[in-house]
This record gives sequence, structure tokens and C-alpha cells, in this order.
Amino acid sequence: MVKSRTVLTTGAFDILHLGHMLMLKDAKKLAGPRGKLVVVVASDKTVRRNKGRSPIFGARERRRMLQFLKPVDEVLIGYDPVSFEKILKKVRPDIVAFGYDQRRIRDQFMRFCRERKIKVRVVTLRKHSVNPVSSSDVVKRVLRLGKRV
Repeated sequence: MVKSRTVLTTGAFDILHLGHMLMLKDAKKLAGPRGKLVVVVASDKTVRRNKGRSPIFGARERRRMLQFLKPVDEVLIGYDPVSFEKILKKVRPDIVAFGYDQRRIRDQFMRFCRERKIKVRVVTLRKHSVNPVSSSDVVKRVLRLGKRV
């Protein structure tokens, strides 16, 4: 029998694109057929701090968009400041899946778990060969198109 698990992943998800969809599909696959994928969408303050710009869509809008996606079972808005402890208590994940480009937060999370002797499997999801690969790439593409008009 295949064990069902709770998988937690996180991100800004500011402008949804194919890279996000494939990442969420991969994260859901880790949960197993009856598993659950919980997504933590970054707060607006966290997006501003990490990306150096305001989000295009507010956290509530990003949360609502993610709720419509097939692989996603639950969406939470992250805390500001970021609180691994609060999220872990609330979600109780078996696996925490980070995107290929989330090295800094993954390392902080692993250090947090190690210091507190928290046992959770940490996975780095693969980078997909899609274009655009990030929300920043989408923004750049839109700006280039705007210059042509």
C-alpha cells in the first residue's frame, strides 16, 4: 500500500506560469495518490524583501489563484516575519519541497530543523526546461513587448 503524505511547498507565485504548474505537480506527486499538497504563498512584505519589488498581485489574490489549481489541496499565506515554527505546527508536513531556486530559504529551514531536532524530509524540486522559467522572466518579456507597441 502506498503511503499518503502531506507535502508542504512555498513560493511567491506572483505571476503564475508553466514552471509553477510543473513544480506543483512534482510536489503533489511526492504526496502519493491520497496525499495532500499544502502551499504557503509569501506575504506581500516577504515578496518585497526577497524580490526588491512589490508583488503584481497581493497575497490574497495569489492564494485564490493557487486554490484553483488541480494539484493544490490547501493554500496558506505565510507569516511576516517568516516563521518555520508556526507553519510546521499548523501543517505537520512529512515532506517539505523547495523549488530549485530556493536554496537560501531551504538552507535556513534545514538549519532550523537541525537545531531543534525536527525530523522532516526535505526535497529540492527539479528545474523544468520551460520558457519563461520564472516570474521575473515573465515581467521582462512583458516589458519588452510593451516597448514594441
